[in-house]
Amino acid sequence: MEFSTVLLIVLAAVAALSMVLYQYFYRTPKKGSLTIILATLRFFTLFCGLLLLINPKFINRDYFLEKANLILLVDDSSSIQETQSKSSISEITRRLMENPSLQERFSIHTYAFGKDIRPMDSLGFNKRNTDISNALSTVDEIFVNGTNAVVLLSDGNQTLGRDYEYLNLGSNLSINPVVVGDTTNYEDISIGLINTNTYAFLKNRFPVEATVLYNGQQSVSKDVTIALDGKVVHRERVELNQTQNSQTLHTLVEAQSVGMKTIGIEVETLANERSTTNNRKETAIEVIDERTNVVIISDMLHPDMGALKKAIESNEQRTVSIHPPTVSNNVLEEADLLILYQPNRKFNAIYDHISKSGIGAFTITGTKTDWNFLNRVQQSFQKENNNQSEDILAVRNATFQTFGLDDFNVNGFPPLEGYLGNVELKKSGEIILYQQIRGVDLGSPLFAVLSEGNQKEAVLFGENLWKWRAQTFRNDQSFQNFDAFIGKLMVYLNSTGQRNRLELDYNLVFDNASLAQIRASYFDESYQFDPSASINIQVEGKDNGFTRESPMLLKGNFFEVDLGDLEAGEYQFTVTVKEANLKQSGSFKILDFNPEDQFTSSNYGKLGRLAEKTDGHLYFPNSIDTLFEELTTSQHYVPTQKSKENIVSLIDFRILLGLMVLTLALEWFIRKYNGLI
Repeated sequence: MEFSTVLLIVLAAVAALSMVLYQYFYRTPKKGSLTIILATLRFFTLFCGLLLLINPKFINRDYFLEKANLILLVDDSSSIQETQSKSSISEITRRLMENPSLQERFSIHTYAFGKDIRPMDSLGFNKRNTDISNALSTVDEIFVNGTNAVVLLSDGNQTLGRDYEYLNLGSNLSINPVVVGDTTNYEDISIGLINTNTYAFLKNRFPVEATVLYNGQQSVSKDVTIALDGKVVHRERVELNQTQNSQTLHTLVEAQSVGMKTIGIEVETLANERSTTNNRKETAIEVIDERTNVVIISDMLHPDMGALKKAIESNEQRTVSIHPPTVSNNVLEEADLLILYQPNRKFNAIYDHISKSGIGAFTITGTKTDWNFLNRVQQSFQKENNNQSEDILAVRNATFQTFGLDDFNVNGFPPLEGYLGNVELKKSGEIILYQQIRGVDLGSPLFAVLSEGNQKEAVLFGENLWKWRAQTFRNDQSFQNFDAFIGKLMVYLNSTGQRNRLELDYNLVFDNASLAQIRASYFDESYQFDPSASINIQVEGKDNGFTRESPMLLKGNFFEVDLGDLEAGEYQFTVTVKEANLKQSGSFKILDFNPEDQFTSSNYGKLGRLAEKTDGHLYFPNSIDTLFEELTTSQHYVPTQKSKENIVSLIDFRILLGLMVLTLALEWFIRKYNGLI
């Protein structure tokens, strides 16, 4: 207690005593035992009141011993399958938990990890993925303060997550890896990363890219085969050695039928290869039939229509037919996209159909266009017409972003022919090409795309497009660049861009069941996310008769279901929102692939670099005693004595108040009894 507080208490006692002496002895001549009793009660009343005003406090210090944290992280993945590795981990874990010196010096925490990290109650060594970086990052977030030592029991092989060697962990976290598994470097050849598209169009060729990896001292020459649904579609020989230990294969595969297709890539085994499970790897792709029926409507014959037909049909998913403006309604109803070539008054019914159906349209104008009719019949663009034709050169808009133009370049292209006049675009959109006449950039659109709601349009203010296709062939000996540009334009015009209130997010192919998750987002009629929705999912196996219906759980701003217990195979599912009667369906495939089987030896080099980076040391099971000795003797992990200060009142105010009430009551009663009041 501070000296000032003690002085105030003494002064309070003196003040209370002085007041009592003045009241009961100085002013009252009558003395006796009754006066002394009343004076004593008055003294305690005044003294307690003054103590309440002073509120004396003192500092209470509690001393305690803060131990360092010893965190045991155990790899529970299926790559730790050898009996020797499992027994080593079990023995190390038991010895660490039962070591009295470690228990006295550390607060011990144990966790197991595969894809996720969890408190360790048992080990099954059956997790199909390993994410060491997630385990280390989680521990770093949990144990923020104090001194922390991590004992990492793992083979160092990771199948998910960031590269743990380059994690930025806290300076108070020291990692000591214990390498389990076989450290012998065996000769091995394997299939590495596979890249392919998620979707492919029927009758189109899609790219497949695969990397072959080799670990060994000799020069080897092996065949690599690529199979589509079990049928070999490509074969290539690779030459690898110690220095050139990887090679990437590139090929194009034709999609011949609709549906989910399994792509299997396999490399021949080596003569003395220890593990051959990594010699084959699978992925999948969904082949979809997305045929587009394009109808060209024209009241005249022109080479442009032939050029457009050839360019559009270079993709076998698209068909083109040419009709006059008197085309039947059946043809218009079956069309996915309309191309209007130099419209005139005979196109009136065509524009009525476009207005009612909202179908995408590509308008090409030229010297035979009836601009009085065209300006009146549609509200997408307007053009002044002075009936003076001119050669118009194209200038590419370098900032065009609606869709990629890739290598399409109009430099040196022949001019188009059209009428002079100012152009006004009345709908939102973007200009692909600007006009240039006689070397002067007019800043006026030559080629533009427009959109309003779900309807997409394009307009070209010039004829003789066929010359551009011919010029492309002259430049590149191929029509590919021009045809690709027209193809992207067709894709844009045929897309509606309509937003669904129920949106799904999932992969078509999961390498294994532990990664199988489906997410759904549901929006109300104002397109605001609705977290109170009741969403169910029904999953059915295509071949194994499996069926299940379960609710999807809310996680932040989406709903999710974990399908990690499914077997390998093909599945189809339906997601239903009960309140809104909305449904979305899809399908996916789970491959029978275990990435943990791809490793033949432990990655002790990476674990060693991790230890060095975090001021730890690398150990092996036969040197575990050295680890225990280092942990128990290192001055870095010595328990620290700390104190905690608590400032508390010397006397509880409730006691003082109670004492004041008691003394006042007694004084009143005594005075009343003796007739002094």
